[in-house]
Amino acid sequence: MLARIEQWLEGEREQIALWVPVAIGLGVAAWFVLPARADWLAFCCVMLGLAAAGLTLPAGGRLRAMVVAGGMLACAGCLLVWGKAVLVGDPPLARPAFVEVIGRVTGVQRLAAQKIVRIRVQPENPGLPRGIRVNLAEGDVPDGMGTGARIRFRSRLMPPAPAAIPGGFDFAPRAYFAGIGATGRALLPVTVIEPARGGQPLRARAFSHVMAQLDEGPAGIAAALLTGDQSGIPEADAEAMRRSGLAHLLSISGLHVTALIGAVIFLLMRLMALSRRAALDWPLMLIAAAGGAAAGIGYTIFSGAEVPTVRSCIAALLVLGGLALGRDAMTLRLVASGAIIVLAFWPEALMGPSFQMSFAAVVALVALSEHRGFRALVMARDEIWWRKTGRALLAMLATGIAVELTLMPIALHHFHQAGMLGALANLVAIPLTTFVVMPFEALALLFDIFGLGAPFWWLTGRTLDLLLLIAHGVSSSPLAAIQVAARPPWTLAFIVAGLLWVLLWRDRLRWIGLVGVGAGMVAIVASPVADILVTGDGKHVALRMPDGRLAILRDRAGDYVRDMLAENAGHGGTLDTLSMLPQARCSTELCAVRMASGGRRWNILATRSSMLVDRPSFEQDCARSDIVISDRRLPYWCRPRWMKIDRTTLAHSGGIAIYLDNGSVRTARAANDQHPWITPVEPRRPRRWKPRSDVAPPAGSLAAPAAP
Repeated sequence: MLARIEQWLEGEREQIALWVPVAIGLGVAAWFVLPARADWLAFCCVMLGLAAAGLTLPAGGRLRAMVVAGGMLACAGCLLVWGKAVLVGDPPLARPAFVEVIGRVTGVQRLAAQKIVRIRVQPENPGLPRGIRVNLAEGDVPDGMGTGARIRFRSRLMPPAPAAIPGGFDFAPRAYFAGIGATGRALLPVTVIEPARGGQPLRARAFSHVMAQLDEGPAGIAAALLTGDQSGIPEADAEAMRRSGLAHLLSISGLHVTALIGAVIFLLMRLMALSRRAALDWPLMLIAAAGGAAAGIGYTIFSGAEVPTVRSCIAALLVLGGLALGRDAMTLRLVASGAIIVLAFWPEALMGPSFQMSFAAVVALVALSEHRGFRALVMARDEIWWRKTGRALLAMLATGIAVELTLMPIALHHFHQAGMLGALANLVAIPLTTFVVMPFEALALLFDIFGLGAPFWWLTGRTLDLLLLIAHGVSSSPLAAIQVAARPPWTLAFIVAGLLWVLLWRDRLRWIGLVGVGAGMVAIVASPVADILVTGDGKHVALRMPDGRLAILRDRAGDYVRDMLAENAGHGGTLDTLSMLPQARCSTELCAVRMASGGRRWNILATRSSMLVDRPSFEQDCARSDIVISDRRLPYWCRPRWMKIDRTTLAHSGGIAIYLDNGSVRTARAANDQHPWITPVEPRRPRRWKPRSDVAPPAGSLAAPAAP
C-alpha cells in the first residue's frame, strides 16, 4: 500500500507544494473554531504528534515528508494566529459605559448613503480601549474634524457586537484584530480641541469629487470603482448588485488591480516601441512590468490598503515576477505563494468571506485553464470572426459557471443566499466595467485637470446606468438567488475539503473529492431549520410557523433586525407579528404562542416589555409553558417545562436557535469560549430551582397571558 501511495504521489509531485497554505490554514481555522486555550494547546500537540508519527514512515518517501511537514505547518498556523491575537489585538470594553471621551482622531470615513460619518478615535481616558469607533450625523460634523484632530464628546460605548444569532455576522473578532475595542454614537456637542492639520487625504478628496460629478446611484458605483469605498451606494443598488452576482465589482480586488496594471503595461509598451533604440536594445517587458508593479502598489495604497486589495496586489506582483522571469503568467503555485504571504501577515483573514471567495475563485479559474479541454477551446487559431467570438463567449460562460459553482457553498454559509444567474450577468458586466466604465472614468479624471471632464463623466454615468439596469433586471428574477437557513460550520468544512481535493490534484483520484462536496451540499439541503430564533439581547424572537411564515415578537423591530432574522432563517418573504397570528395571545407585557412541531404541541411564552407582572398569574403561565423567553432576568419561581431563556442564560450563550423537531439547541457562543474578543461573564449564581426536563410537553391548551 505504501508503495502504491508513493507511486501516486510521484505522479503528483508538481502539486504537493500547493498543500502548504492548506496546512497553515488548517491551524488558523482550528484556533478560531476551538473555544479554549487547552483546546488550542491540544491541537498543537496532536499536530506535532502527527509529525513525529510521520518519522516512522520509510525514509526518503514523499508521504513521510508530507505528513511531517503538514503536522508542523498546521501547528505553526495555530501558533501564528494565536501569537498575533496576543500581541496585536485590542481587548474589548468590559461592559457598556457612558463616558466623556477626549482623544485623537485616527480615521474619518463618510458613509454618504447613510448620511453619517464614522470616526476612529484613540482615547486618552484611562480604562478605555486603545481604539474606539463612533458614528456622527453628517450635518453635525464640526469644522476642523479630520485625521489628527483632538476632540471631546460624550458617548455610550458598547463592546463590539458579537453574532446576534447562531450563524449571524460576528463583528467582534474583526474589530479585535482591527484595533477597535468599543463602538458607539457621539452625542452633541462634539468639540474640536485641536483641528486637523492639512487637508483631507487624497482618497477622501477623490471620493467627494466623484460623488459630486454624477447622480446618486452611478456616483456611488463610480466612487467604489476608484477608491473601494462603497458607502455612497444606495442600499437598493447594493442589494441588486449582491443578488445579481455583481457585488465583486464594487470592492477593489483582482479585477481592478489587473485592469490598471494591464493598462499601464500596454501604454508603456506602446510608448517605448515608438523608439527604435528602445525597441531593439531595452528589455521592454521588464520595464513595463516594473511600471505596472509600481502602479499596482500605488493604487493599493491610494485605495486604503485593505486586505482584499493587498491580496490582489501581491498576486499581481507574483504574476509580473513570473512574466519577468519568463515563466507562466498564472499557475496554482503563484496562487499558493500569495496565500502563504497573506496568511503570514493577516492569518485572521482566513475566516472571512473575502479571503475564501477570492482565493476559491482564482483557484477554480487556474485549475480550469489548465484543463486540456478548456485549453483546446481557447487556443488561438485562424478562423472566421464569428466562430472566434463564439468561442470567446463560450469560454467566458464556462469560467463564470465554474466560479459560481465554486463560490456557491461559501456564499450560502456566510450570506445564506447565492446567485444563480451571476454567470450570465457577469458575461456582460465584466467586459462593460473593464473596457468601458473604468476607461471612461479614468479619462474623466484626467481631463478634470484641465476642466474638460464633463463629457466623459456623462459617458461614465450612462454606462453605469446600464450596469445598474443589468443588476436590477437580473436581481428581480425569481431565479436570481436561492436562500437557505444558517447551517453548522462543519457543512462548509466538508465542501471546502472536497473542492480542494478536486482542484489541487490532477490524477483521476481527484474526483473522490466530489464525495465531500456532495455530502456537504446534502447536509445544507437536509439539515433541519430552526423553529425559534432568539437574539443575544433577548429582545427579538422569531418563530417559524408550520405554514412557513416567520413571525417576530416586537412589531417595532427595525429593518436591520428584520433582515438579519429573515436571512438567517432563509425566509424570503415579509415578516408577520406574533400578535397578528390566530394561535397567539398577546398583551402589552406577554405573548403566548402555541406551535405544533415534531408530533407535539409546544407552548412558548415571551415577555414584551420591562413592566412587572403579577406573580401568581405569571407563575402559572410559566408552569404551563414549555419555553419562556425574556430579555430580563426571570425569577427563580418561573419554572417552565423545558427551557428558560433570560438575561442570565443569554449572557453565557449569546443568541439561541431552537430546533423543536429533534429538541436540539444551537448557541452563538461556545461554552467556555476563551477567545480574546469575548467579554468575560460573571459566574452564574446558584440556581434555586431545577429545569423540569423530565416533564414531557403536553398537547394541552395555550398558556394564557397575564392581564395587562
